[in-house]
Amino acid sequence: MTLEVVLITGMSGSGKSVALRALEDAGYYCVDNLPPELLLSFVALEQQNNAQRVAIAMDVRSATSLPLVPAQLRELRAQGVVVRPLFLDATTDTLVRRFSETRRRHPLSGSRSGAQTSDVAYDRQHALVDAIELERELLADLREQAHAIDTSVIRSSQLQAHVKSLLSAPVSQLTLVFESFAFKRGVPVDADYVFDVRMLPNPHYEPALRDLTGRDQPVIDFLARHADVEQMYSHIEHFLNHWLEPLARDHRSYVTVAVGCTGGQHRSVFLVEKLAASFSARWITLKRHRELDGL
Repeated sequence: MTLEVVLITGMSGSGKSVALRALEDAGYYCVDNLPPELLLSFVALEQQNNAQRVAIAMDVRSATSLPLVPAQLRELRAQGVVVRPLFLDATTDTLVRRFSETRRRHPLSGSRSGAQTSDVAYDRQHALVDAIELERELLADLREQAHAIDTSVIRSSQLQAHVKSLLSAPVSQLTLVFESFAFKRGVPVDADYVFDVRMLPNPHYEPALRDLTGRDQPVIDFLARHADVEQMYSHIEHFLNHWLEPLARDHRSYVTVAVGCTGGQHRSVFLVEKLAASFSARWITLKRHRELDGL
């Protein structure tokens, strides 16, 4: 019986606890903040117990031993364990806001003394940003080996649904994730490729189409009439058709392709729907509409 291990790492405040709860709901045996030194022995114990699905969360609180993890993951794979690493990320501004709202202390924040009262707020903000950037450096190797998920502008329910959909895909094949987004809300930090389609004709300026989305037939008909839209689609399709095979040969598990327009409602949604339909005939394909999902 093959054991599947989902390893959740990521930035403090990015939603690791939310992702772990989603996996617990999906039937995984979950362990939070497992010290890396115990990873191999814990997995061996679960194998003895004939476990099938385990989810483990690690974070920067184990900073001194995190460098052990990449080699441990290679060893587990060599033993036949299915390892699926996920890395939760968010922009620095988002993380600063979340820590400020919850008044939590960042795990890497050092204590400061002697600051003048008028400088306290600035000092705290500056120390928090420094701690976040240090955390990025410490986790860089783990992020490189994992599938990243940007949680900056999504709700907890969206994150839970996305984690479940990712892990429902077969692990033995490359999975394509097509994502639409709005540039005005920021570029997804989890994207492997980003395509800007803001130069295409915009249905927003058609009163009858403004409140619709790229999944609605009138918007589809409007965009399909424009040669520029078809040319953009063809260029993206040609690029991906050329590079997906090399990516698969490089043992990539996931590739995220983000398509962005101004509002993330019409053009990017239309192209993501069309691309997902086309590539699903050959690849395992998932789609996300960042600004629409969960509405």
